[in-house]
Amino acid sequence: MESKSSRFPFPYQPYHIQESFMEALYTALDQGKVGIFESPTGTGKSLSLICGALTWLRDYEEQMKQEAARLLDGPEKKCDAVKEENSSSQPSEPDWVSEFVQKKAERDMVNKLKDEELKRKKREERLEMIRHNAQLRYAMKRKVGEEDEAVKLLQLSKEGAESETHSPEEEGLIVAEYESDDEATPKSRLCDEDDDEDLEEDHVTKIYYCSRTHSQLAQFVHEVQKSPYGAAVRLVNLGSRQNLCINPEVVRLGNVQMMNDRCLEMQKNKHEKREKASDSETKRRRGVPKATCPFSGFENLMAMRDEVLVKVRDVEQLLQHGRETHTCPYYSTRMAIPAAQVVVLPYQSLLHASTRKASGIKLKDQIVIIDEAHNLTDTISAIHSTEISGGQLCRAHSQLSQYCERYRSRLKAKNLMYIKQILFVLEGLVRTLGGKVGQNPNTQSCQPGSELLTINDFLFKAQVDNINLFKVQKYFEKSMISQKLCGFVEKYEGSGVNTHSSSKNKENRRTEGLGRFLQTLQNKPIDVSEQQVAVEDKPIMASPMMLVESFLFALTNANKDGRVVIQKQACLSQSSLKFLLLNAAVHFAQIVQECRAVIIAGGTMQPVADFKEQLLFSAGVTEERILEFSCGHVIAPENILPIVLCAGPSGQQLEFTFQTRDTPQMMEETGRVLSNLCNIVPGGVVCFFPSYEYEKRILGHWENTGVLQRLQSKKKIFQEPKKASQVEQVLSDYSKCIQHCGDAGSGQTGALLFSVVGGKMSEGINFSDDLGRCIVMVGMPYPNIKSPELQEKMAYLDKNMPHIGGKSPGKALIENLCMKAVNQSIGRAIRHRGDYACIVLCDHRYARSGTLQKLPEWIRSSTHTHTTFGPAFASARRFFLEKRQRPPL
Repeated sequence: MESKSSRFPFPYQPYHIQESFMEALYTALDQGKVGIFESPTGTGKSLSLICGALTWLRDYEEQMKQEAARLLDGPEKKCDAVKEENSSSQPSEPDWVSEFVQKKAERDMVNKLKDEELKRKKREERLEMIRHNAQLRYAMKRKVGEEDEAVKLLQLSKEGAESETHSPEEEGLIVAEYESDDEATPKSRLCDEDDDEDLEEDHVTKIYYCSRTHSQLAQFVHEVQKSPYGAAVRLVNLGSRQNLCINPEVVRLGNVQMMNDRCLEMQKNKHEKREKASDSETKRRRGVPKATCPFSGFENLMAMRDEVLVKVRDVEQLLQHGRETHTCPYYSTRMAIPAAQVVVLPYQSLLHASTRKASGIKLKDQIVIIDEAHNLTDTISAIHSTEISGGQLCRAHSQLSQYCERYRSRLKAKNLMYIKQILFVLEGLVRTLGGKVGQNPNTQSCQPGSELLTINDFLFKAQVDNINLFKVQKYFEKSMISQKLCGFVEKYEGSGVNTHSSSKNKENRRTEGLGRFLQTLQNKPIDVSEQQVAVEDKPIMASPMMLVESFLFALTNANKDGRVVIQKQACLSQSSLKFLLLNAAVHFAQIVQECRAVIIAGGTMQPVADFKEQLLFSAGVTEERILEFSCGHVIAPENILPIVLCAGPSGQQLEFTFQTRDTPQMMEETGRVLSNLCNIVPGGVVCFFPSYEYEKRILGHWENTGVLQRLQSKKKIFQEPKKASQVEQVLSDYSKCIQHCGDAGSGQTGALLFSVVGGKMSEGINFSDDLGRCIVMVGMPYPNIKSPELQEKMAYLDKNMPHIGGKSPGKALIENLCMKAVNQSIGRAIRHRGDYACIVLCDHRYARSGTLQKLPEWIRSSTHTHTTFGPAFASARRFFLEKRQRPPL
C-alpha cells in the first residue's frame, strides 16, 4: 500500500534511512550537485533512487509548466515590471534602445515558450491517444511528413554523379568529397549544424540511469513497474543489438561486432533500395538482391516508439512486443529517447562519448544516476582501453588498399590523402610488432616479448609521429570510411560465395571469401584451411577497421594519461597492441560538466577519499559541488556477526601471503576452520578464495588429504562454474539442496559453495536467508603487483596525485582494490531487514586498523577480532543458537 506520510510516493511505509536518502537525493538534484550515495544492499536503494528522483522530476516539470503559463499569460505585465525596475536605476543608454532590446527579448522568450508548450501538449495528446488504442490512426496521420524526415536523416552515402564503370550498388560504398575543418567555410559548417538541429526532436529533461549488468538493469525496471510512478512514467530501456535484435539472420552471428556490421549493412541496403525505387531510371541490372531487415519498417518503428513510451517494459517484454508486431526493438527504443523521462542503459552506452553520440544520448542539463559505482574508475579505464591484434591490422591494411585501388578514379584528392595516411599508420603499427603488411600474418614469425611505452614514445617507434591523428580521427567520423569499408568487404565476400560448393555453411564461405580477397591483393597463394583454424575460436568481423579507429582515437589522449603495451607472440597474427588508460577523469569530465546533476551510488563506496581525488577533483569538480550521503543498514546490529579470525583450531596463524598460502600446514588449517564452521552453521556457507588458481590448488590438496570428504558429510559441495551460462543452474541446484536438507532432516545440514573473489558469484548474486548464513573469506585478494599495467598505474598515481597522510597513492590503490573486492563479496549476504549472517575474515592482516577502516561502517561497527580460534568459534555457535531459538519476524 502506498505511503502517504512522506512527500515521496512509496509503495509502502519507507524506513527512516530511505526517507533520509530520498531527501538528500532531492537536494542534490535540485542544487545541481555531484552526489556520492552509499546505501548497503538490502536497504531498498533502487526504490529510494526511483521515488526520490522521479519526485524531483515531477516537481521540476510542474514548476516549468507554471513558469511557462505565467509568462504566456502576462508578458506585457512582465515587460512593464522590467521597465519600472530599470527606470529606477541610472540609465546607461537611451530609453528607446533599452525598450527595444527588452521587448525583443521578451518576444523571443514568449515565442520560445509557446513552441515548447505546443510541443509538450502535442506529445501528451499523442501518448493519450495511444493509451486509448488510437495509435494506428495517429501513425497514418504522421506518416508522410516524418517518413520524409527519416529518409533525409539516413541518406548517409548518397553520391552526386552516376559512374559509367560502377554499378549503383557500389555508389554508396564510395566516400563523399571531404573537406577538413581548416578548409570548410564557417558558413557551410554552421548550415550543417542548423540542418541537424531542425531535423532533431527536442529532448525533455530526463534521468539517465545506468548500471553494470543487464540483470541489474532489469531489476531496476521491475522496481519502477512496482513503484507508484510505474503507470505514468515514460521509461525507455536501451540495450545492444545482442540484447534487442530479433532478426534471426543477425542474431545467429552471436559476436557483437559481427551483429553490428551485419545490421548496418542491412540498413544501408534498405535505403539504397528506397532510392532506386524512387528513381525514374528503368534500366534492369543483373545482380544478387541485397538482404534488408524485415523488422525496420518505418511505420512500425514509429508505432512501437510510442508504445514504448506509454508502458514500462523490460528487455524481455520489449523483445516479445517486437516479435508480435514484427518491429525492431533496438531502433524503436532509440527513437523514443527524446520524449522519455527515464532512460535505462548499460555503462558502455553512457560512459563512452562516441557510443553516446551514436545512440542519440544528449547529456546537456540532464540528470545522470550511475548505480553499482564502486568500480567506476576502473570501469571507465576499461571501456576506453582497447586492444588490436597483428592479424586485424594486416587485414585492415589489405582491405583499405584494395578499396583504394578499386575506387581510385572516383576518390577526390583529400580522400586519397587521408586513406594514404591511414595506410601509412597501419604499416607503422604492424612494424612495431615486428611484421610487414602485404604478407600473410599467420606465417610471419615474431620474437616473443612485451614492451610498455608512453603514447609519444610509441608514435616515435611506429614512425607516425608526423601524422596529425586528430585530423585522421575527424576523417573517420565524417567520411564513415569504416562503415563503407565494411560494406565493401561484405559485397566482395558475397560475390565470392557463388563460386563455391553449396555444401559448406555460410560462415565457412565467408572466411574463404576473405581469404581470396587477401590473395588478390598479395598475388600469392593463401592456405584457406590455415586461416579457418586461426579464427575458429574467435569470429572474424567483416572489417576490423572500426577497431583500428578506436585504437587511433585512444592514441589522441594526452601523453601522461595512457600507455601502450606491445605484446609479441611467436606469430604476428596473435601479437597485439593494447592501449591502457591511466586517467579515467579525462573522459568523466564531459559528463560532470554537461549534466545538471550526477549521482554516483553503490552499496559500498569506501574509500571515498581516493575516489574523489582520482575521478572527481581530476575531472574539475569542486569540493563545494560534492554532496556525500551514507546510511547504515536496516538490520539490527545483533543480526550480523563479523569476525576477524587470526588463527586456526591448532593455533596456526592465518596469513595467506604468496610465500605461506601454498604450504600444507596453511591449507590444512583452512580446512579445519571450514570443517568446524560447517558443524554449527545451518543452511548455506559460501567460501571465497582469492583466485581461481588458489582455489584449484587448495581443493586438490583437500581431496588428497580427506578434507573434502569430511566437509561433504556435513554440507553438499558446489563450485562456481567456469562458464557464465552455467551460473543460474548451479545456483538453482544449490538453493534446492539447502531447501531439501531443511525439509528432509538428512545428515547434511545444507550446502557449501566454493567461489572466487571477483568471479561470477562475487557480485550481483543474492545469498539471502539460508542461502548465505555464513560468508568465509580466505586470505586477502590483492591484485598481481607484478603486472606491468598495474605498476604503470601505481607510478602514474604516485606522480600525479597528492600523498595523503604521507602514504603513496600507488600503494593505497593496491589496498583499495583488495578491500573493494572483499566488500563486494561479503555483501552477498544480509539482503533484507530480517536476514542474519556470520562473516569470517580468515587472515590476521584484516585486524590492522587501516584495513578495518575500509570495511563498510555497518559491518565495521560490529566486527570482533579474535587472536585464537576457541572464542571465535564459541561466539559463532552462540550466534546461531540464539537465531534458532528466536521466533521468526
